Amino acid sequence: MNKLSVRDVDVTGRKVLVRVDFNVPLDENLRITDDTRIRASLPTIQYLLENGAAVILMSHLGRPKKGPEAKYSLKPTVARLQELLGDGVTVKFANDTIGYEARDMAQSLQPGEVLVLENLRFQPEEEANDVEFAQTLASLADVYVNDAFGSAHRAHASTAGVAHHLPAVSGFLMEREIGIMGKALEEPERPFVAILGGAKVSDKIGVVTNLLNKVDTLIIGGAMANTFLKALGHEVGASLVEPDRLKDAEELAGLAGLRDVKLMLPHDVVIADAVSETANVRVVKAHEV
Repeated sequence: MNKLSVRDVDVTGRKVLVRVDFNVPLDENLRITDDTRIRASLPTIQYLLENGAAVILMSHLGRPKKGPEAKYSLKPTVARLQELLGDGVTVKFANDTIGYEARDMAQSLQPGEVLVLENLRFQPEEEANDVEFAQTLASLADVYVNDAFGSAHRAHASTAGVAHHLPAVSGFLMEREIGIMGKALEEPERPFVAILGGAKVSDKIGVVTNLLNKVDTLIIGGAMANTFLKALGHEVGASLVEPDRLKDAEELAGLAGLRDVKLMLPHDVVIADAVSETANVRVVKAHEV
C-alpha cells in the first residue's frame, strides 16, 4: 500500500487522535447488539497503547438532527471498549468533543490511556467540515490516524479536515481495506461482483459510477435500493427514499446497461404496517409493491 500507516510514525509519548467507526446498532435499552465495528478497531488501538501513545478516539453514531440526544451518545461503546481492552487499560469518556471537558481530559491523558469523545455529530460543524472545528479537534493531539473506512468517503471535519492540521496516517483497518479494494479494482478476478448497501445513493454516486467501469455485476441492497426501485417505477411505500436522487439512480441504471453490467436490485422485500417488532409483516415481490 502506497499510503503511510500507523507503523510509519513514532507515537511513543505522543497523543494520537484516531477516527474510528463506532456507529454500532443499539436496542431500545441502549445496549449494543453488534460490536463488530468496535472489535475491528482493536488492532490499531492496541498497537498505539503498546507503543506508548495516549489514544483519543472520535466517532459518530446515528444521525442526530438537533444536537445532543441521549439515544445517540457514545457512552455504551465506552463500556464495551473497556471490556474488550481489559482492566489493564483505563478508558475515559468526555461528554463533549471540543469543549473544556474534552480539552482538559485530552491534555491530562497519559500514555497507555484511552479517551473517547462524545458523538461528533452532536456538533453541526462536523458534517459541514468546518475549518475551525477541525483545527480544534487537531489541537487535542500530535498525530492523526484514520481507521474509519466506512466513513472515509465523507468530507467531514473528523475525516478530511483534521488531516490538514496534523501528520496523518491510516490505521490497520483502513490499511487492510485499501489493500483489498486496491487489488480488487486493479487486478480483479472474473467474474467481478460488487455489493453495495447503506442508506443513501448520494453518498455513493461516485463509487457506483467508478464500479460500473470495472465490474461484471453490481448488487445494490440496503435502503439505497429503494431509491433505485422507485426510479425504475416500483412503489416503496413510506420507506426511506432520496427523492432528489431519483434521476441519478435512473441514469446509473441506464449506464449499467450501456456498460453491459448486470445491475441487481432486491427481488423480494418485506413490507410492514409499522416500524415495530409487533408489526404485521409479509414478504412480496418488489415489482408487486
